[in-house]
Amino acid sequence: MNTRYIDLIEQTFEFPQQEFYLQNGTLNFHNIDLIKVIEEHGTPLKITYLPKISENILQAKKWFNDAIKKHNYKGKYFYSYCTKSSHFKHVLNEALKNDIHIETSSAFDINIVEKLKEEGKISDKTYVVCNGFKRDEYIKNIARLINNGHKNCIPVIDNYEELSLLQQETKKKLKLGIRIASEEEPKFEFYTSRLGIGYKNILNFYRKEIKSNKKAEVKMLHFFINTGIKDNAYYWNELNKCLKVYIDLKRICPSLDTLNIGGGFPIKTSLGFSYDYQYMIDEIINQIQLACEEAEVATPNIFTEFGSYTVGESGANIYKVLYQKKQNDRESWNMIDSSFITTLPDSWAINRRFIMLPINRWNDNYERVLLGGLTCDSDDYYNSEQHINAIYLPKYKEGVPLYIGFFNTGAYQDSIGGYGGLQHCLIPQPKHILINKDAEGNIKTSVYKEKQTHNDFLKILGYE
Repeated sequence: MNTRYIDLIEQTFEFPQQEFYLQNGTLNFHNIDLIKVIEEHGTPLKITYLPKISENILQAKKWFNDAIKKHNYKGKYFYSYCTKSSHFKHVLNEALKNDIHIETSSAFDINIVEKLKEEGKISDKTYVVCNGFKRDEYIKNIARLINNGHKNCIPVIDNYEELSLLQQETKKKLKLGIRIASEEEPKFEFYTSRLGIGYKNILNFYRKEIKSNKKAEVKMLHFFINTGIKDNAYYWNELNKCLKVYIDLKRICPSLDTLNIGGGFPIKTSLGFSYDYQYMIDEIINQIQLACEEAEVATPNIFTEFGSYTVGESGANIYKVLYQKKQNDRESWNMIDSSFITTLPDSWAINRRFIMLPINRWNDNYERVLLGGLTCDSDDYYNSEQHINAIYLPKYKEGVPLYIGFFNTGAYQDSIGGYGGLQHCLIPQPKHILINKDAEGNIKTSVYKEKQTHNDFLKILGYE
């Protein structure tokens, strides 16, 4: 009978995989020997593997360009990074190596854009697509960017008042986008997204407010699906409704030349993950082209805004199992040396799944466990509701270290968890390291931020 952890994985999944394999009985992630990293930096530990960001961007651009060539599509493709997924400078620096554009969500995003311009990381030709509900500071920051000569800043109108607010602050002609308020999936508690303007209202808004307006022109129609780009009836139905709006608007708005298909690609959340990216891109290009050809309107340029897809698979969190608590005959709790609430907030807030694997002891027998964090909150756990299946790990042995990793955690967790700030139950943020490659392909590791100390918390709380 096969009772080792390695046997469990090999009989359940295809293993090894491109980013995961064993070396000397321990796990490697993107050719990084994780046990060596643990020996040098300890746990808990947060890892950002920067080359994965460029790898995903280049792959998506290839998929789109291949589809455009296959279908003889006349429009161009523009890859835009959704900064809300991770605002860190090291993330933007890596992403911007690949001739991409930026999508913003709020006022301070514009300050980041201006800083990147100062450093020569982006230019006036870089598209800055400004999404989100806009008031006061966000409006003024967008206007400052435009007034200072940024040619390709496109504020996306989210509500009727934003146009007049922007025009009050800007001196130059506005290039605008309009966001469609898509209908949500049936499982939502509401029918229509709170963001954007309803399908039926966009044409009237254009006719009344923009068509005769010499200080503004519409360049982009923005279409966003909260659940992301999925091969299901809901997505294709919403895309077709969006294309109908695009066609109707294009007929009365010659300046419209771009369709922004916001809503991201999924990322790998299990060793059994399967998603045909090329098929989805081919079909999106095909659907847009067929609709436009039938209506006899020009096919649009296409923007995407990939956040999680860009940065998610670059991240990993590593913990040590400190102790096992047996609470009854059936439940064994492996307690980690950190907190899920503070370091992986999506895991408990929205039951987000991550790939979870042990780092060492793959040749040991396994057992079913629950994982618990250090806070006193009953929600600080990770179990089969978040994981794709029940959680199995090498059997706990007192005095024999067991390390576990959560992978593809690079998007949203830091901003949602309040990186560097006050944490629940004062459980400190872990040490954060950046891993890159030099020109010869050798792995380089640097410490981005040390683990939080009691002094960090005392200062925030006003004790120092």
